[in-house]
Amino acid sequence: MMIYVFAFIAVALVITGMALGAIIQNKPLKGSCGGLNNIGMKQDCAICGGDDDECRKEQERQQREAQTQDLAYDATKRQ
Repeated sequence: MMIYVFAFIAVALVITGMALGAIIQNKPLKGSCGGLNNIGMKQDCAICGGDDDECRKEQERQQREAQTQDLAYDATKRQ
């Protein structure tokens, strides 16, 4: 049973170390070497059609919409 405890602690320390490294570096996360671009399907993207600037604009638009939308409403007021 102690081996499982030590293994869990070791894995937890590794994950904590990786998380702290990502936080301390303060760099944005980026994709791996795979993905749509690697298999030649980037042009088939329904959102951007292969244009990275268009993807960035769409992500910004979705973030703005998410900030402005209310998740609740006042049920005591008539609409």
